[in-house]
Amino acid sequence: MLDESLLDNPEALGREDRRGLLRGAAEAGARVRTALRHATEAGVTALEPDGRPRAVLIAGPGTAATCVAELLGELAGAGCPVTRLHPTGVAPAAGALRWAMPGWAGPVDLLLIATPDGTEPGLGVLADQAYRRGTSLVAVCPADSPLTHSVTAAHGLTVPMATAPYEQDEPDAAAAPGALWALLTPLLALLDRTGLLEAPDEALHRVADRLDSTAERCGPAIATYANPAKTLAAELADSLALIWTEGPSAGPVGRRFAAALAEFAGRPALAAELPEALPAHGTLLTKALAAGADPDDFFRDRVEEAQALRARVLLLRDQTAGGLSAAPAARELALGHDTAVSELEPKDGAELETLAELIATTDFAAVYLALASDDRS
Repeated sequence: MLDESLLDNPEALGREDRRGLLRGAAEAGARVRTALRHATEAGVTALEPDGRPRAVLIAGPGTAATCVAELLGELAGAGCPVTRLHPTGVAPAAGALRWAMPGWAGPVDLLLIATPDGTEPGLGVLADQAYRRGTSLVAVCPADSPLTHSVTAAHGLTVPMATAPYEQDEPDAAAAPGALWALLTPLLALLDRTGLLEAPDEALHRVADRLDSTAERCGPAIATYANPAKTLAAELADSLALIWTEGPSAGPVGRRFAAALAEFAGRPALAAELPEALPAHGTLLTKALAAGADPDDFFRDRVEEAQALRARVLLLRDQTAGGLSAAPAARELALGHDTAVSELEPKDGAELETLAELIATTDFAAVYLALASDDRS
């Protein structure tokens, strides 16, 4: 269960936040500005590529690298395929993840490595493979990490990951709110230079401003009734969140939110894109997870017996093209099965700005669920 009184107690939330999640979420805008400065100092914004790469490969551990790959793929569109290189296994000796270049990769391709750690030996091996294939290589990772030296030896470009002073002694968790923007921002600037997407400096500064304004609206000092992230956390408490996304960039955000709910709060969630979400999750609204199934027993011991888990739909929408939307059908399906619906949609703006608002709001919501749950550790 969610302790809603804790949501409106900023001091208590701060005491519970031993992992610094709220601070990481609040600093996202500053992280974008620092990452952009690091990219400029590393020479990214001064690059003059000969042309577009044939394909972009992205490797790295955890949720952040997955979200980076998905977002860059959405933003690049049909201009260039963006492929996430998943770990191929674990090295027997060191027990570390390993990656491998696909057989077709070569000199006309670009390999991007994004990691908040930088000590993974498998990524160093991957950098050497890229060098042997003649593949261009760029890495975003902590300064002076082993991966930095591996990339330098492979004649690649390294951009120091933007970290806060309190993170210097231990690396950022791969799904931490600040890690995504620290890894994503330099790569946005890089792909802007290659012409695969549009993310000039002024656009990234507007992203930072949108992250700052969202953090102000979603911060711990703002009461639940006026705080979209706290409201969402309270609505999703004690439920299986069915995150139905709509819009060009909402899909990766929904999947990141589901991963964050699992990693931060230990809560299950399912994400799917509309309209495919309707047949994919429709049966969940008619079986044991349906709101009308096995109604709450009046004589249940509210203290000793936990309430049964019920589905709740979250419509997470970005701007849709052409005015076409599956949201009305989604609402009709959910409400027709007595399933509650939450909705989250950003204010108007450029695609990167609306994307930033959705990510920031859902990051805060996942953190509040983690901090205010009565089963927190």
